[in-house]
Amino acid sequence: MGNCKSSSRALLGKAHVVPDPEWRIRDFGKTHVPDFEWRIDDFSMLKTGAKRATSGPFHCSGYNWDLQVSLMHKEAGSVTPYVALRLASSTLSLVPAHTVHAVFELSICNHSKGMYYGCKASYNFDFKNFYSKEHCLIPLKKLLKSSAFLVDDGCVFAVEILKIDVCSPEKKAVVVQKKATTVQNLFVQEKGFVKGTYTWNMNNFLELDLDHCVRSPTFEVGGHKWCISMYPRGDLYSTDCLSLYLSLDASNELHLESKKVAVMTLSILNQKNGKHLTKTSGLFICDGGWGWPNFLALKKLKKGYVVGSSCIVKADLTIVGLSNDG
Repeated sequence: MGNCKSSSRALLGKAHVVPDPEWRIRDFGKTHVPDFEWRIDDFSMLKTGAKRATSGPFHCSGYNWDLQVSLMHKEAGSVTPYVALRLASSTLSLVPAHTVHAVFELSICNHSKGMYYGCKASYNFDFKNFYSKEHCLIPLKKLLKSSAFLVDDGCVFAVEILKIDVCSPEKKAVVVQKKATTVQNLFVQEKGFVKGTYTWNMNNFLELDLDHCVRSPTFEVGGHKWCISMYPRGDLYSTDCLSLYLSLDASNELHLESKKVAVMTLSILNQKNGKHLTKTSGLFICDGGWGWPNFLALKKLKKGYVVGSSCIVKADLTIVGLSNDG
């Protein structure tokens, strides 16, 4: 797959304007060396699967970040699906009562020019807001026909953190420290997916330690052990909601050169009407846990999701590829 070399210090499109006005790509006219570069092979496979992918974490100036790519993002009043990027802060690197204001650039590599094209954005990250707005770059149909941005069915996306300001009682100052670009590769399989399903039947929900995390028995998918993690009254990041995650068992964390890439669904059964409340992830890197802090409002638990002391939670997991460092 063709790619942009970070060491070339590629210009961000100063002398080359993308002619199509539907492409939301700006010209910054400056030297651009990203902090993070994400190379996605078999890119067209994403649109037939989860339609959204989240990178593994990368570190910059004291914080961990993720990059998320959406393939079917639509703006209000538009029917055109765009490829959109957004930046996420890792909740584990945030501190309560702190707000991290970040200025950053999101971009895609033009292989024929050896340059990055993109947009500049900013966002206030905190415990309750760890995903930035999605920023449209390119109409999906046009990207799939592009010989410059899509080479051998591969795309390269990038992030550069320009500035970080922290609003906190300590008035913490942060200096953005430049270092070598972190590179990750994502490989999506065409077939041979590994699938697994596990149902957690709890008959003692009301007797659980509701103020702490409770975990299901472990189950195996793709040669690794997993468990469902639940915070019955919500975790630090929730707002009056039950929090639900799929996690690698602590004794089976991945320390491999290549990590699994998966799509998963978590659901809670409404025992009164037989329907599941379901949430599905995009593609994610299996390096810890993934889920939703605000899965179900606490006030709704007694409306069929907890009957007596019974609660039924299900996890569906599909391994769809591999990720490694470049």
